[in-house]
Amino acid sequence: MTVTRRRLIASLTALPFVPAAGLAAGDVIDLTWNDLIPEGEEITGLDRLRDLGVVQHEQLSTGFVQPEAVGVTDAYDGRMVRLPGFIVPLDFEATGITAFILAPFVGACIHVPPPPANQLVFVTTETPYESAGLFEAVYVTGMFGAAATGTQLAEVGYALTAERIEPYD
Repeated sequence: MTVTRRRLIASLTALPFVPAAGLAAGDVIDLTWNDLIPEGEEITGLDRLRDLGVVQHEQLSTGFVQPEAVGVTDAYDGRMVRLPGFIVPLDFEATGITAFILAPFVGACIHVPPPPANQLVFVTTETPYESAGLFEAVYVTGMFGAAATGTQLAEVGYALTAERIEPYD
């Protein structure tokens, strides 16, 4: 499936708009990838994929089959969050990336099978981000919510409208 701008806009309109200006540090929730797994759900094989690190195409022994996710959590819908991860670009402009998948480990969706949908976040930004490359770790801060989206690379369980994208420290 490919992402269309209409589908993306439609899925993101479900997220309430809260301007980032004036937010105190306490208003932003620092999430980990485990926070995105609904209580009682286990993701088989995710730890194995995270342990692979950078994998070359010729080293792959399996196809690109995305593990199934039972569900997503809505605990952070409409909240300002900050989540670390790796950029998998989807939409470019001359000045940078405007839409990407935020993934929990290097090479997800590109060099190894994608993680389950509840371990991927579809990020959009009005301000194009000049990425240093696929292996760049970033923090993304913005409005978060559960929003199923299909892309050409994977099914994605969450959406985040980025107010700030910065290198991971």
